[in-house]
Amino acid sequence: MTSNCLFCKIINKEIPAEFIYENENSLVFKDINPVAPTHLLVIPKKHFSSLKDLDSISSSQIIQCIQELTSKLGITDFRSVFNTGAKAGQSVFHVHAHVIAGRELDWPPG
Repeated sequence: MTSNCLFCKIINKEIPAEFIYENENSLVFKDINPVAPTHLLVIPKKHFSSLKDLDSISSSQIIQCIQELTSKLGITDFRSVFNTGAKAGQSVFHVHAHVIAGRELDWPPG
């Protein structure tokens, strides 16, 4: 955990969030600025600054969490996005996946 990381503070319940799902390795909560009816953030409980820093075990655990989450919620059509680096839109430097669903999503996204 990193003491000044927003998502680490959410994991430690120092900052409130609307939790949706949790397993041993990951935590899921609602994005505070949703771009679709369903916009969730999936984060590992262990701190990694970006996708470039993530190890293979933790990346598998995030994917598994997304699979469990979407299955539990009955979501069949969704987009999952990792922003890596400030120029790509990463604003919190704790790796996280956006799970976006609930409306038709255009392509290209940005």
